[in-house]
Amino acid sequence: MRIVIAIGGNALLERGQKPEAATQRANAMRAVEALAPLAARHELVITHGNGPQVGMLALESAADPALERPYPLDVLGAQTQGMIGYWLLQALQNALPGRQVTAIVNQTLVSAADPAFENPTKFVGPVYDQATADRLAAERGWHVKADGAYWRRVVPSPAPKRVVETRIIRLLLSSGAVVVCAGGGGVPAVRNEDGHLEGVEAVVDKDLATSVLAESLEADALLLLTDVPAVMRGFGTPEAEPILRATPAALRREQFPAGSMGPKVEAVCRFVEITGDMAGIGALADAELILTGKAGTVVTPAGDYGGANDLKPPL
Repeated sequence: MRIVIAIGGNALLERGQKPEAATQRANAMRAVEALAPLAARHELVITHGNGPQVGMLALESAADPALERPYPLDVLGAQTQGMIGYWLLQALQNALPGRQVTAIVNQTLVSAADPAFENPTKFVGPVYDQATADRLAAERGWHVKADGAYWRRVVPSPAPKRVVETRIIRLLLSSGAVVVCAGGGGVPAVRNEDGHLEGVEAVVDKDLATSVLAESLEADALLLLTDVPAVMRGFGTPEAEPILRATPAALRREQFPAGSMGPKVEAVCRFVEITGDMAGIGALADAELILTGKAGTVVTPAGDYGGANDLKPPL
């Protein structure tokens, strides 16, 4: 099978952890432990989030007295692709001796007219209490929104149209390589009036970009792996319950936060609707189980999937 997997940025830097390099490298190694068995048997493309990391670099850049202005988000996104890609690359090489592994920097095409530029929703950076978030917003001109019990900076997140380097990724897959790519959704870029690519001040949602990439690569399965075991109906309430099977239409009828689970749900629904194949959302440690239908939220055209008779019936 050709499987495209997205790892959440919070899986690489858990909430409350200090953004030390050693901590993130250790988390990347644990992520690879969960993915290596799949890579040994399937064609594998791995993308990753970068919300905590790009936010950290943005803070450092804003505080650097040597700079007249902070580095733009597209440049910071490219930096995180190199940093996280390196950790995943090395861990995969060590886990899969003899297998070719590569990590590449990608751009993702977006529209300069996307309304997202007027309505920031994508979380980046660390979490704050509301008072601290409000103070930073006033000092730095940020937009901030609630993220669960905390508050975080939000930035524009235009819809991805295409990963620019899709053909290169396809060539690498055909050669037998495991590919790490499209980190943080890829560096957001537009074509200017001269037809040239140029970066824009935004962050592309990595789950939506991963879905677009999986469609272009004609993947057999799309897995979005995060820090929760499944999509939850009524998340954060006493009535919360996991959704274990769903059709795209049934999942779209539910309500999910626009800045977190919402894009994941949209990404899997889009992939299943367009390709007719399966997609899943769940915990990183459950990657193999999600693929076999024994864990996570599995989305298919008919809402069923083999190998999980002990789970709840389809919606």
